[in-house]
Amino acid sequence: MNTFKILGAVCLIAFSSCKAQKNAIVAHRGAWKKNNLPENSIASLRHAIDLKLPGSEFDVWRTADDSLVINHDAHYNKLLIEETNYADLIKFKLSNGEKLPTLYEYISEGMRNNKHTLLVCEIKPSEISKERGQKTGVAAVETITKLKANKNTCYISFDYDILKKIREIDPKTSLQYLEGNKSPKEVKADKINGVDFHYSVFQKHPEWIKEAKDNKILLNAWTVNDAAVMDWLIDQKFNYITTNEPELLSERLKAKK
Repeated sequence: MNTFKILGAVCLIAFSSCKAQKNAIVAHRGAWKKNNLPENSIASLRHAIDLKLPGSEFDVWRTADDSLVINHDAHYNKLLIEETNYADLIKFKLSNGEKLPTLYEYISEGMRNNKHTLLVCEIKPSEISKERGQKTGVAAVETITKLKANKNTCYISFDYDILKKIREIDPKTSLQYLEGNKSPKEVKADKINGVDFHYSVFQKHPEWIKEAKDNKILLNAWTVNDAAVMDWLIDQKFNYITTNEPELLSERLKAKK
């Protein structure tokens, strides 16, 4: 059995609540790089699901007219998403001809023929105000709940207050903090159950790895594209490793067996 299938089977066991796993691959903005697909596209999500990867990450913004859309940067085709209506954004296609996907469309696709891949939803901090970012987080949870995808989704953000707001409205969902400026004990105190930091943060604070494990805080690292860093994280038994190179990470996992 290949590593993707093994990890997919592991993820299926823990799928409903994003429980502790070991070295599970999360495709950063979908599985896009090898096949030159647009990042955060429906196609990159579908490819991650078809590979049976344990997770696929994507980024959420809210437009001026309150549409939730999937894009990494604050701007799309030089338009600031938060100050632009959705109809004006979709005049510009992605490189594969797709239109800019809405969260509703993205989650709908993520639920189709998917028994393995966790949907890792990053709520982007607002460029306008803290309050707007929190409202975007709430709106995203409402959309995902409407689609009955709660058990298939976890939430991550660089904005700590967005995660705390999500926790207020959903006491059970899995939350992971991205910024890297709080210890595992600190996030646990606020009922956030995961740290998803740049790998260099863990290299600077290796004591946080043990602290997270001792406090049952999920460990995730981004964005890991170097084989040597992958090997170090695999040896540390992280729960998740987020990468633009899922195929390379799969090879490293097989080499470690």
